[in-house]
Amino acid sequence: MSELDQQLPSAFDPFADASADDSSAGGKEYVHVRVQQRNGRKSLTTVQGLKKQYSYSKILKDLKKEFCCNGTVVQDPELGQVIQLQGDQRKNVSTFLVQAGIVKKENIKIHGF
Repeated sequence: MSELDQQLPSAFDPFADASADDSSAGGKEYVHVRVQQRNGRKSLTTVQGLKKQYSYSKILKDLKKEFCCNGTVVQDPELGQVIQLQGDQRKNVSTFLVQAGIVKKENIKIHGF
């Protein structure tokens, strides 16, 4: 019976490798910059994955002043704190975070290109 159990195929989990890679001690912590389409031409840029040692409200204040847009910090139960900005600000946010020294360029993932 044990030989039969070993021969049966098991269900494949495509996300098993991704979660195992993320939990490794040597893994990189990425900052994810995404755009979400709202209604019509309106869009929303989200920034997640910043280290908790940074003050999200101060970063948001500088981003709003630099790019002349409105934004907020949202508390998500799964993702933690997420910065939301009006409009498509993906390139602007990534260059700002690198120039401010908050994140290295290779640790930023821009989604939606």
